[in-house]
Amino acid sequence: MSIRPRTERPLHWVGSSKRDLLNFPAEVVDEFGYELGVVQMGGQPPTAKPWKGEGAGVFELVENFRGDAFRAAYTVRFAKAVYVLHCFQKKSPSGIHTAKSDIDLIHERLKTARNDYEVRYGKED
Repeated sequence: MSIRPRTERPLHWVGSSKRDLLNFPAEVVDEFGYELGVVQMGGQPPTAKPWKGEGAGVFELVENFRGDAFRAAYTVRFAKAVYVLHCFQKKSPSGIHTAKSDIDLIHERLKTARNDYEVRYGKED
């Protein structure tokens, strides 16, 4: 029996997502970096949760560190690449809800990711 090695999909950063991630505490950066590597290899990290509102293939990574909540939203909708849409520290004044500005930004960046994907790789059927 032979085992086919998995192919690592490229990781693309939309907007300021990479810069935003690198401003997080080092421990959070390391954890998200590892988890995004798992995603690139076709896996799903245990901290990944479906992102509500954008349909299938959009997820968020969740890390709590010293009382602060950090998030990284990404999509695996595209066959040849993974796109990190938004990295942010959750600071919702209304408790568990994510700020509308973060939700809107993820929505817009998903459109940007689709356009970038079509330029780089062509349209998917």
